[in-house]
Amino acid sequence: MKRIAIFPGSFDPITKGHVDIISRAVSLFDEIIIAIGYNSAKKSMFTLEERISQIEATFSDLPSVSVQTYEGLTIEFCKKVNAKYILRGMRSEHDFEFERSIALMNTAMNNEIETIFLVSKAEYSTISSTIVRDIMRNGGDAKQFLPEALH
Repeated sequence: MKRIAIFPGSFDPITKGHVDIISRAVSLFDEIIIAIGYNSAKKSMFTLEERISQIEATFSDLPSVSVQTYEGLTIEFCKKVNAKYILRGMRSEHDFEFERSIALMNTAMNNEIETIFLVSKAEYSTISSTIVRDIMRNGGDAKQFLPEALH
C-alpha cells in the first residue's frame, strides 16, 4: 500500500518553512498531497488559483508532491484520497499544543490516520504566512521568507 500523506493548510502564501517541512518529508512517504483547505472565515491575499500555481512551481522538481483543494474536515479528505498520514510542521510549543489537540480529535474520528509532526528548523521557526502577508500588505520585501518560485 502506498504511504500517502496530506499536508493541509491555507498556504497563503507558501513559505520557506512549508517548503522545508515538505522537502524533509519526501523521503518518508511515497506521495505528499499539499491540501489547500477552504476556510470561508479567512480573507485570503492570494486566490486559490494563484496558490495552486505557486505550489506547483515550487515543487515542479518533486514528482511525488502534488496539490489539491478540499472543503470540510481534513480527516474526510484523507479518506477520499486514501491518505493514512497527516503531515504537520511545528515551530513552537504553542504550535505543539494546538496541533496535538487537532491530532487527538482526528484520531477520535478515525484511528487509522496518523498525524506526523516535523519540527521546523531554527531558521524557519519564526516564519508564518500571516506575518509574511502583513509584510507584503505593508509594502515590505518578503522575498527572504518565500521560495524562489514566488520571486
